Amino acid sequence: MTRHETFAPAIPATDVHPVTPRIGAEIANLRLGGDLPDQTVAEIKALLLRHKVLFFRGQHHLDDAGQEAFALRLGELVPHPTQAVVKGSAAILELDSSRGGGRADRWHTDVTFVEAYPKASILRGVAIPEVGGDTILANTVTAYADLPEALRLLADSLRAVHSNAYDYAAERPRASDLDRKHYAEVFASAVYETEHPVVRVHPQTGERLLLLGSFVQRISGLSRDDSQKLVEILQARITAPENTVRWRWQAGDVVIWDNRATQHVAVNDYGDAHRVVRRVTLQGDIPVGPDGRTSTALTKPAI
Repeated sequence: MTRHETFAPAIPATDVHPVTPRIGAEIANLRLGGDLPDQTVAEIKALLLRHKVLFFRGQHHLDDAGQEAFALRLGELVPHPTQAVVKGSAAILELDSSRGGGRADRWHTDVTFVEAYPKASILRGVAIPEVGGDTILANTVTAYADLPEALRLLADSLRAVHSNAYDYAAERPRASDLDRKHYAEVFASAVYETEHPVVRVHPQTGERLLLLGSFVQRISGLSRDDSQKLVEILQARITAPENTVRWRWQAGDVVIWDNRATQHVAVNDYGDAHRVVRRVTLQGDIPVGPDGRTSTALTKPAI
């Protein structure tokens, strides 16, 4: 390229439509797949770091193999540590509302009960209710930035224990018997417990962010009561409306989020309607806090 030539992006700026000022962008006129040019893949990665979550409509051509082929262009696939993958796939997790365990209706970051939890998730809409079943995502970077200085300094010094084992009946009193059975037999069949910094330094952007969500059991060194109160204060900052984006699904949609810099929740408002989404996650790295300390596995099943 000579000095008189201009760089032509693979994804034109006119095809990038921010959904809110703080989080989320819809990308138009792009057919996802494993055969995307390297420049396009690089721009998707850069847009994800900037907007934290990307939305793609009309990806009806993708099946399980196509979803995994596309995901492989973004990173290394990693299956869920306790739940079985879809038959014939390498790492696809199906969330089916009719089979129990398919209603991720509490604010969380995916799989934070392990040390190197996924760096990103790619979710595909398969069967979507006519009304309801939206996903809301929150920016944990802007949540941290909005904290008063005294609260930021406190958060910087804290560590929290995350686990997939908790009192399911107390946490989800309205859960169905099918959901309870799924939790006991599948999700919590192998118990993990990991201590993470409450504030993580993003390994690519250097941004500080809050690492919390529903897998948090307690703040290290505090009583359960004090932990709960402090987590509620910080968690409320994450889920403040100005830090969130709400996506109304259509079948064939694909949503990608930076799992290090976001939380999300699936709104459980669709009754008996059928909702099926399929997710692939990408291998992450072990978090590092502002003090340079890394996360530590406290309990994990023998392999």
